[in-house]
Amino acid sequence: MLPCATFNPRCLPMSDLPRSVSDATPSSPLDALLRHFHRVIVPLWLGPGWNARLELPYEALDAEQRPLPAQRYRAMACARQLFLFASLIDQPDVPQARERAARLFASLQRHFYDAHNGGWFYSIDAEGAPLDRRKDLYTHAFVIFACAHYRARVEDPQADSVLQTALTLVRERFADGQGLYEAQLGEDWSPLGSGPLQNPLMHLTEAFLATLALRDDALTRDALLALVNAMQARFVDPATGVVLEKPLGAADNWFEPGHQFEWFFLLHGSPLLATTALHASLERAFEFALAHGLDANSGAVSAMLAADGSLLDGTQRIWAQAEYLRALALRGTEPQVLNERLGRFAERFLHARGWHECLDGQGRLSRSDMPSTSPYHLATCYQGVIAQGRR
Repeated sequence: MLPCATFNPRCLPMSDLPRSVSDATPSSPLDALLRHFHRVIVPLWLGPGWNARLELPYEALDAEQRPLPAQRYRAMACARQLFLFASLIDQPDVPQARERAARLFASLQRHFYDAHNGGWFYSIDAEGAPLDRRKDLYTHAFVIFACAHYRARVEDPQADSVLQTALTLVRERFADGQGLYEAQLGEDWSPLGSGPLQNPLMHLTEAFLATLALRDDALTRDALLALVNAMQARFVDPATGVVLEKPLGAADNWFEPGHQFEWFFLLHGSPLLATTALHASLERAFEFALAHGLDANSGAVSAMLAADGSLLDGTQRIWAQAEYLRALALRGTEPQVLNERLGRFAERFLHARGWHECLDGQGRLSRSDMPSTSPYHLATCYQGVIAQGRR
């Protein structure tokens, strides 16, 4: 088995964090983040965030740690939580992690797998019946990502089978014949005219990297290289190097600074992708996002910019801050500067009962719910920061 860091530091298991939160450097900003993660964030999803009847995480908790009324459950959210608890297996602070990961893996199949057409439904309703039956690339990317991480932590032939099924479906059903993949298809795999979109393609890149960290897989390696080459040709703005949200030439296109940092981490954390044109573009995209995508007063990452760098949406989302921090660490930012950024992040976005999902452009709370999907971003952020500190 190849070590995770061979292809992508993002796939480091949480067991590569300090064996206990008390083992980190006392009083360091990272120590504070780890303590908060283990003592506040993880218990939310072991306790009030867990629907024991369906064996699924609730979509979100309110600011008082109460589940919001259930209207749906998404396969993607289940998969992100599977990644979270798989990464925590054998972590002394979370002895429940192995059992919880096993239940999430089983629920992913029981609730979301389409036994008639194959693939995974996007969502089920509050009672567990299929709701949105479409086949979504974003969802399938996270099934691959989560199953690769789960299989890396447990000896389970079914995890191998599910991983292989998802990889085959993506290659055979979603591929557009030009190196990229349709964002969405019908329940029966019929075309919906969605075309490729940036965000699911980025997470498919992440999923392919996680697969290659688990095993040597020539088909996945070739698909990954074709994907990043096609992204360069069809999504990268030649003037700035940024990866746009829609293909070049699409009306009302834009880019998100957080996604530039996320792409940067994926490409620059992978020796396999180091010689690709997209790798070079992301050097430029990183600098452009730094120059135009950070709030002048707080230094927080803004949500949306036009291709010329003008601000479209100043919302400050927690996931984008996490991507920024991990990218800074990978880029080799001076420790004192990185520590200052980590401390600022904790002050603005974390609190004693959880986290602030979104602040507005003036730094005021604009979204107080806590989605079950966000711990994935926090976990991968902390993994990335620690991985770079050990180099």
